Amino acid sequence: MQVQFKLNGRNIAEETEANETLLDFLREKINVTSVKKGCDEGDCGACTILLNGKPVRSCLLLAVQMREGDKVTTVEGLAQPGQLSEIQEAFMEKYGFQCGFCTPGMILTAKALLDKNPRPTVEEIKDQFEGNLCRCTGYEQIIASVLRAAELRARRP
Repeated sequence: MQVQFKLNGRNIAEETEANETLLDFLREKINVTSVKKGCDEGDCGACTILLNGKPVRSCLLLAVQMREGDKVTTVEGLAQPGQLSEIQEAFMEKYGFQCGFCTPGMILTAKALLDKNPRPTVEEIKDQFEGNLCRCTGYEQIIASVLRAAELRARRP
């Protein structure tokens, strides 16, 4: 089956199997390795992508569910090559990562939150990250990173 959608601003038109998850499609066919395979059940958030601006678990979607006009964003699509987005900068500055496995999903979840709510409270950040598991940071640095990203975004022209 053929699927067509936009991935980080570029058109994708590829063949897929009817039972192939979007996660496996992105990793195996398109070589987007920032999308991580964690629990494979939608519980950990490692495979989070943005689908039309909303965070979704790519392990729970089939690639054939993508429609022409759908926009998929991964970490690779947040900034120009060789540059970092404000959120990525904030995660570096505030050590919002340890092993890095959950980081792409955390960054995309943060982007969705900040796009909707540019000045979230700590409680709103905690609510947004409810389905994203991190085994290393204890979340304090992640929350600090999101707050810092909000500050950086507020300063941009």
